[in-house]
Amino acid sequence: MASEIVRQLTPEEEELAAKREELALLEAELADRELALVSLKAEITAFEGLYLRRVGILYAELDEWNARLVELHAEHAGTLAARTEAAEARSQAQESYSAAHGETAEVPPFTPSPELRSLYREAAKRVHPDTATDEKDRARRERLMKEVNSAYAAGDEDTLRRILADIENSPDSVQGSGVGADLVRVLRQLKQVRNRITAIALEISQLSGTDLAQLKSKADLAAEEDRDLLAEMATSIRGRINAVRQQFEDRFAGGTKE
Repeated sequence: MASEIVRQLTPEEEELAAKREELALLEAELADRELALVSLKAEITAFEGLYLRRVGILYAELDEWNARLVELHAEHAGTLAARTEAAEARSQAQESYSAAHGETAEVPPFTPSPELRSLYREAAKRVHPDTATDEKDRARRERLMKEVNSAYAAGDEDTLRRILADIENSPDSVQGSGVGADLVRVLRQLKQVRNRITAIALEISQLSGTDLAQLKSKADLAAEEDRDLLAEMATSIRGRINAVRQQFEDRFAGGTKE
């Protein structure tokens, strides 16, 4: 019986196979890192909305009473310095009000389902710009990645499924070329993916170090101890509001008596 002849892979083909396997692993890691980054951003944005609704609105009220108090003082003092201080206090009050009543304050809590996370991870692997083969492909992938990120942040599983289905049926998913060109392409993709993983790590580190992220971390730790940190902050600010309001009422009453 004639033995089957098995063609041996060339060194280039072996290297290509190894690099493709390495790329697949890195693409999976990159998808996980992108998921971690987009989740962190969404969680921080949602926490900011919660903070503004529960605490920011009270800071806005405190700044309003401070502005009234300083304006009352400026009215009686009549000096340029007092009027300047009053203008600054009023500007701060307006800024606080705008922040506490802006769009960010309306952002709902972010609680992604396991299915949503899985869909995002798969979509990120399939469309990530750093796995592009050329500039045209990169531009297409960047557009798709924005859609993927937006859908994830909005909790839109249907859009993620549609994007994945479109990719599966796209003519671009069918590719073929020589071993040498494929190897060069894969090596470039590996470099791009590694660079992006490094960039994500830096961005996550920077985001985690922001004041808002640090406050969220403290709130999460407090919740583990059955404490509501934002409620504690709100109680403290209400006390300050009452104190400033009392000062204003006392001075106003004193001014009217004069």
